[in-house]
Amino acid sequence: MSERFFENPEDLIRRIYAYVSYRIGDGPEAEDVTSATVERALRYRASFDPSKGEPIAWLLGIASRCLREAYGQREDVTAIEDDDLATPDHAELSLDRVAIHEAVAKLSGRDRELIALRYGADLSAREIARLTGTKTNAVEVALHRAVKRLRHTLEA
Repeated sequence: MSERFFENPEDLIRRIYAYVSYRIGDGPEAEDVTSATVERALRYRASFDPSKGEPIAWLLGIASRCLREAYGQREDVTAIEDDDLATPDHAELSLDRVAIHEAVAKLSGRDRELIALRYGADLSAREIARLTGTKTNAVEVALHRAVKRLRHTLEA
């Protein structure tokens, strides 16, 4: 595991952080969960089995467990806590981000997880299917429906 993980750790860490921030918002909490994920991955790197998938899938499984440990099974883990939302330079971007996070928070837990894996962690439907133990077609349909619900919420 260690050789594959360290081939491009910045990209993996960025994808872990993006996944986590889709679930709980940007900021120190997301950084803490990302850090805990990387620390745990390094501690247990000998348990990684490349025949079971890519390192990102293994890391996202660890991140998911770290999120559950930090936040339990709370339904509101997409709450955003962004201290600089009032900064004039970032006002429009911040409003868009808040609207997206609020819309994502209204989705079911499964839809939020799929959106976070697809757009936060930048996984393909095939990779998500492998990670979740479902069929690629089922993931594609579920993602399409989740994005449709997200768009509907954003338009409302």
